[in-house]
Amino acid sequence: MGKRTPSGTPALRVVEAAGVTFRLLEYGHDPRDAHGFGLESAAKLDVAPERVFKTLLAQVDDHLVCALVPASGMLDLKALADAAGGKKARLAEPADAERATGYVVGGISPLGQKQAHTTVIDASARQHDMILVSGGRRGLSIELAPADLAALAAASFAPISR
Repeated sequence: MGKRTPSGTPALRVVEAAGVTFRLLEYGHDPRDAHGFGLESAAKLDVAPERVFKTLLAQVDDHLVCALVPASGMLDLKALADAAGGKKARLAEPADAERATGYVVGGISPLGQKQAHTTVIDASARQHDMILVSGGRRGLSIELAPADLAALAAASFAPISR
């Protein structure tokens, strides 16, 4: 079980309330790091990038969808549209993603978002016992089992990365 933090993010409150096994990992985020948030997290936490899942929001037809793909890969928008039952997908504008989730870009967690979204996790997550996702702010990650993440986020698994 993770440690309780008095100023926990909504994502931390979700995992704590669920009673799932998780580990909280923190690192000093460097705004000058040009690798991207997921790769920075992997490097600073000394974790394989394919175990760190970045949270992206995409506009699929007329609704936002939350997609989780390995930091080492890229989101396949066509595959996401198919997985979400839509025809066309494009990445959401950062301001729209922040408004819909309540988190800032680079700290968007798939858990504890302001609004519920259809959520799809890349199928590669199932190859790992534990994966890392954003804990709701830059420099904060939550390590948990992919099945627990899927249950907490009401998510499905599909091959959505390339």
